[in-house]
Amino acid sequence: MRSSADVVIVGGGHNGLVAAAYLARAGRRVVLLERLDRVGGAAVSSQAFEGVEARLSRYSYLVSLLPKRVIRELGLDIRLERRRYSSYTPSPGTDRGLLVDHGDPVATAASFASIGAGLDAAAWPGFYARTGALARALFPTVTEPLLTRAEARRAVADDAIWHDFVERPVGEVVERTFTDDLVRGVVLTDALIGTFAPNIDESLAGNRCFLYHVIGNGTGDWDVPVGGMGAVSGALEAAARRAGAEIVTGAEVVAITPDGEVSYRHGERETSVGAEVVLANVAPHVLARLTGTADATPKPEGAQVKVNMLLSRLPRLRDPALDPTAAFGGTFHINESWRQLGTAFSAAAAGGVPDPLPCEIYCHSLTDPSILSPELRASGAQTLTVFGLHTPHRLVDGATDDEHEALRERLQRAAIGSLDSVLAEPIEPLLLRDAAGQPTIETKTTLDVERALGMPGGNIFHGPLSWPFADDDADLSTPAARWGVATEHARVLLCGSGARRGGAVSGLGGHNAAMAVLESHP
Repeated sequence: MRSSADVVIVGGGHNGLVAAAYLARAGRRVVLLERLDRVGGAAVSSQAFEGVEARLSRYSYLVSLLPKRVIRELGLDIRLERRRYSSYTPSPGTDRGLLVDHGDPVATAASFASIGAGLDAAAWPGFYARTGALARALFPTVTEPLLTRAEARRAVADDAIWHDFVERPVGEVVERTFTDDLVRGVVLTDALIGTFAPNIDESLAGNRCFLYHVIGNGTGDWDVPVGGMGAVSGALEAAARRAGAEIVTGAEVVAITPDGEVSYRHGERETSVGAEVVLANVAPHVLARLTGTADATPKPEGAQVKVNMLLSRLPRLRDPALDPTAAFGGTFHINESWRQLGTAFSAAAAGGVPDPLPCEIYCHSLTDPSILSPELRASGAQTLTVFGLHTPHRLVDGATDDEHEALRERLQRAAIGSLDSVLAEPIEPLLLRDAAGQPTIETKTTLDVERALGMPGGNIFHGPLSWPFADDDADLSTPAARWGVATEHARVLLCGSGARRGGAVSGLGGHNAAMAVLESHP
């Protein structure tokens, strides 16, 4: 049985929903096909623990790159809450730490001084004034046709900033600007989240990761979605359905032809739908398989492990004068000094699990307690999301189920051990119990992400990140090329994180694919 549409979207993650909403609003007949039984992809919330009424953002968790323009144009009912605290980083082996407080620059300077990093307190504002200049110049361009490299450089209008953050490894400017080992590490982590790279990365993959972490909405702030990530995808689904898009879940796409024919399984039935344009909200590596195209690029590799916890309360800190709600009110960095990050990379590159494991934590429920039931809120319960760095997919790739289970347990123990090393009490006794009496903790490896979400290698960006501009000699003669969504097939476009300027919960892949379709098929 065959049907037809103007546009078929393969994959119902947040980018696919953005594209569906824009195109349906423009009067296009849109069919969106999603393999899972619900849409949202990685931007979902769910009850992770049986009998415990807490809806966790199990994969993605914060929002920075979703443009206010997209929220406004699609009429999305989304609330994003700003966190007062930027970060807290315990100094390993001491009862001190660095607390960066957006609301109190005097206290922040005193915190720098308390760890012996007074000089870096003075350098910190200047460094982030420079990244702010990048953000103000580049972020407004991400919902427009691509600039060329030369045009982007002129937009930044500061050759020194361009050189330090685009031309040379970002680790060099971090090392040159700051003197304290811990401070250097805190700054560098934005170049490493989801990217497996050394401190000084000549490939500049770390630079691209860093850039997307600091330019969001012109400020680089990472905000908490009220109601969890499921509220974001839920609002997008509502917008797409309201506009008239047809959304089919439980539909596994098995093939895409260059002329716009999409074959898929829906229950026991095999069927197809033809379209003028197919938007692929899947990783380019997956698209190559679906189109039967030889993929000359290696399989992407993710480099993170995610541990979700539900605690009876926040843990005590080694610094008794610091309120845990402040420490956990922003990003809590653990064992992420410059030296520790370098050692961890070397260990993982050699095939081992870093010890200690560099981690960072955020507590969604402090900013947004709505994800907890009234009973849990009254009890003082809190969520913790632990994001472990430098755990590349090669550690689990090809593992049997038993081997994977053992490594998942090992990574979970590494995350717990890293956390315990900087706290005044062990974390495990604070875990609540689910209906079966099991502790409320779950761990997602890159292999779990690959299997659950279809992201090759567990790469949360669908592949290596690209610069948010085109090379000067790039062919930008088609709408798809100008919007950074072209593939080798004229009627098949990227609309996910693998598009240029894709990655994270931004909607940019979906927005830009929709704009390319509307430009080429007015």
